Parts: sequence; C-alpha cells; structure tokens
Amino acid sequence: MIRKAGGVGKTGGYILLGLLLLGLGGFGATNFGGTVSSIGRVGDTDIPAQDYFRNLRSEINAVQAETGEPLTFQQARAAGLPDAVLSRVVIAAALEDEAARMGLSVGDERLARDLQNVAGFQGVDGQFSRETYRLALENAGYTEAEFEENLRAESAATLLQTAVQGGVTLPDTYIDTLIGYAGERRAFTWAQLSEDRLDTGVAVPTDEELQAFYEDNLDRYTRPQTKQITYVWLTPSMIVDTVEVDEATLRAAYEERETEFNMPERRLVERLVMPNADAAQDAADRIAAGETTFEDVVDARGLELADTDLGDVARDDLGAAAETVFDANTGDVVIATSNLGPALYRVNAVLAAQETSFEDAIPDLRDTVALDRARRVIATQGATFDEELAAGVTLEELAETTELEQGQIGWNGQNSGDIAGYEAFGEIANAVTVDDYPAIEELGDGGIFALRVDEIQDAAPYAFDEIRDRVATDWEVDARADALVAQAEALKEQITDGASFEEVNLEARTEPGLTRTAFGAQIPPGALREVFEMEAGAVSVLKGNGTAFVLRLDEILPADTEGDAADQMRSIFAQQADQDVAQDLFRALAQNIQSRAGVSIDQAAVNAVNANFQ
Repeated sequence: MIRKAGGVGKTGGYILLGLLLLGLGGFGATNFGGTVSSIGRVGDTDIPAQDYFRNLRSEINAVQAETGEPLTFQQARAAGLPDAVLSRVVIAAALEDEAARMGLSVGDERLARDLQNVAGFQGVDGQFSRETYRLALENAGYTEAEFEENLRAESAATLLQTAVQGGVTLPDTYIDTLIGYAGERRAFTWAQLSEDRLDTGVAVPTDEELQAFYEDNLDRYTRPQTKQITYVWLTPSMIVDTVEVDEATLRAAYEERETEFNMPERRLVERLVMPNADAAQDAADRIAAGETTFEDVVDARGLELADTDLGDVARDDLGAAAETVFDANTGDVVIATSNLGPALYRVNAVLAAQETSFEDAIPDLRDTVALDRARRVIATQGATFDEELAAGVTLEELAETTELEQGQIGWNGQNSGDIAGYEAFGEIANAVTVDDYPAIEELGDGGIFALRVDEIQDAAPYAFDEIRDRVATDWEVDARADALVAQAEALKEQITDGASFEEVNLEARTEPGLTRTAFGAQIPPGALREVFEMEAGAVSVLKGNGTAFVLRLDEILPADTEGDAADQMRSIFAQQADQDVAQDLFRALAQNIQSRAGVSIDQAAVNAVNANFQ
C-alpha cells in the first residue's frame, strides 16, 4: 500500500534535518536537470524548485524501499505525495519568510557547529572535513555560500518553530479527564433471544412491503463502481490435454523421481542420547515398568520432545541402530548405539515400503511433464500475443485465432472464482482504465491474460426485480428481529421490576468491567455503546441481525488511576495531548503566515518538475 506523505511541524529541527537529509540526499545527489529555479513564493521568499524535487524524490524512494516495488508518478499522485510535498515546502518557505521579517537569525558559531555535526561532512577520522563538505555540496548542486545561506535561513525558521511548539504542557486536570473517559468501565449482564424463542412465526411479506424495505435500505442494495471488462486468458491446465509427451521423456522423468516412487520401509523415530549405557538401561527399564515415560526422561535431560525427533528414517539412516529399531513395534522404546553414544529410540509409526512401477506412475508423470511443457508453450506464445495486441489485434480476434479463451466480468474488487481468483488479475483490473490498451500479463501459475475496460459503471442501486429474493431474505431476518425485540421488551419490564435473567428463562452472561474500547470482547454488536449511555440498574433491549438482546447495566466503575498501568497511561496521554496541541499551534501559525504574506504557486513550474518523474 502506498503510504501518504508525512505532515509538517513535528518537533524543532525538522526543517534543518529536512534540508540536510532530503536536500543533500547523500553523496551522488544531482539536480533534476530543469531550468526552473522556483515554483512560487511566500511573501518575499522563493520556494526553490530543487527543494520540491528533492523532497518528492525522497518520498518516492522511501515508498519504494518500504514496499519493495517500483512506484510510478501516477501512483504517487494517486496517493497524494506531490500535494503533500508541495504543502511541506510551502510551509518551510513561510517559516523562513516570517523569520526574516522578524529579524531572527543564527550566528556563525551556531552555523559552524551545525555543519560539523553533519555525518556526511565528516572524514574517515570522524571530524569535519572541508574537502568532504565541498564534494558533498558539489554532488548536491550547491555552492558553499548557497548552502550556508539556506542553512542559516533554515536554522532561523527552526528557532521560530521551536518557540511555538516548545514547552506546550497541558494541565493535569485535562489529562485526568482524558483518563477518566478512556478508562471508565461498565459491568453489565446480557442475554440473547434467538429464533427458537419466537412465540409466533414471521408473516409472508407482500410485494409492497418488500418494495418499501428495499427503498428504506438502498445502501444495502447498491452496486459498487463496476468495470465491465473483456479479457482473454490461457492457463497450463487449459492446454495440458493437447500436449504430446513421448515414452522416452516419461521414462527420463521416472528415473529422475525414482526415489519418490520407490521408497524403502521406514520408521517414524525419536532418539534420546544418554550419558552412558547404564543410564540408558535404567531409563528403558523404568519406562517398561510404567514408572516413567519417554517424555519424562526427555524433560529430565533438559530437552524438548522436538529435540529428539528424527522424522521418518530408513535403515541406512540409522547405522548400527538399524536392526534394533526396525525389529521394534510401534510404541516400543529400545536401546541402541548411535553415532553419539548409547541412546533410547522410540518408534512412533511403521511406514511400509512403497514401490510404484513405471507403468503405474505414467498418469502422474504425464500430468507433471505435460503441465511443465504447457507452461513453456504459453511462455513462448505470450510474447507473440503481446506483439499482435500492440499491432492492433483485438482481444476478440486473438481469441478466435489462438487457444486464448475470452470472457467478460463486471469487476468491483469483490469478485472471486475463475480468473478473479488470481491476485495478478485483480491488481491489473483495479488499476486499468478505459484509456489503457490490452497487454499480455502473467497470472503467476504459468498462465497469461490480457484485459480491456469496455465501460465503467458508477455506483447505483440494483434493480428491485434483480434482487427480489435477496430482499425477501433480508426482510424476513429483520422481521424476525423485530418480533424478538417485542418479546424482549416484555422481559425487560420484568427484569426492571426485579426479576432475574434466570427467572425469565434467559441464559445470562456477565461482563465484570469493560472499557469503551474493549476490542475482542465476545459481546453483542453495539452493546458497549449502549451500556455507556445507560444509568446504573437500567435495562435495555438491543436489536441484532435476526435476533435481540437484553442488557442490564449493573455498575459504573471509574477508571483505575493507581498503579504502574495507570501511570503509563497518564504519561502516554500527556505526551500525545502535548504533541497534538503543539501541532495545532504550528498549523495555525503556518496558516496565519501564509495568509498575511501571500502564497503564489507557479503551476507550470511545478508541472515542469513533475515531468522529471514521468
């Protein structure tokens, strides 16, 4: 998944680091090669095209490193990366402009210290190297004067940002209120009324009732955006029966897999090496007498049972222990010599020898060899098919003259089965547009396909007549729930008057204390929201999917404010709240600066920079 570009205004030093890390980008960084120097202005401060280019390139590289897949500019645009980067460099310019207006600056001493602390400017001895500094700036497209001027401006902007964000601390009352809300709990009892509790059956709906239900629940019956797609495809299984395989090839495959078709008698064995023969004999005697078990002996040696597992072994695998182990029966524990010394062997299963003649193996061999050949045939044909599509041959024409099979699908991203079950098809179907030309793609199992979008249908309700049966089923489920809710309301009155759940024949389930975010709790959908709106002792009825629930709020429990867990929560809440407020203050400042100074963006210049990524 493509991640969104990060926002601006995290902590002091962001812009400085942005210039050093994103701007320089390490050794070998280059200019984007355009003649555009600025993509706009904030007040009297230019927005360097190089800054926008380097930031955007860094974002794209970061996504590619994170996903391990190439990222096209179109995909980056769809993810909002260019817009986010543009917003970031505009805010950086706004801060620089405001710092200049206020007369904020840093001295030469601070500037020198900042330069000396940059690892990319240090030599092999870890000290600042002027030659390394010069080469790094040259590779990044800067002169020393330009870079130091930018760095000084960035440092001043950082001072302004730190002044706004630094020292933001919210009062304890605010944090306590957050903890009180998030940590408050509810103890409640609930029970379900299922279909078997219905006093009467559900009536058969009329057409008018179904039509009304359909109109009241159009969101349920709305078809998502759908691409009407024509495709052709070919898989190895489609042509495997047409592939000829001669006997010589089959015999060669049989010989190659002979150990698979002809396996000697084997045993599933566990082996525990003992310190000496006496210890092995003592353990075997105690196991035979029922005084201990093989597992206990393994545990006493400080091992796990998995440490003793040899898997399935043949005689040749056991050396001197072969005869003893292969003479034992399933479940026996015997003593034999291993290459590590005396050992206990436990036989867990006897696997008989398997012998499959060439004649008996032919069906399996033919399938394997034929499928492999079919894959190679398709791989060879795929390039030819692609050339024909590029020359203007349609999918329909290709299906008529080749073994490719044609099909249609209404693709909405929720399809399954046949070609829709292939991940490769889904990825292309999601991305393709009506303007794209068909091209041969791989399915991943040796198969290939090509597709074309004939039409994109906007989301719209299905026609009632098309889904009448589905509406009828949903109506019945809803009607059953309504009937059970009516019965639950009567039981609610009895429980409110003091009756227990058991006295009204309900199987009660008790929740001792759940917070608002008790994820994973096995409770009815919506139950937490309901009980947090109830008064202690109140009883409520909740409608479910074809069912109903009765809830009773037993107790309102305050948040636990003592102990390590509470202290940790308070620390997390305080830190997050401080950061959120600091972020809001910074956004307000950035917006105010831009509003006062004025922002102008040269879209043609932005497009010129973007063209370098396409």
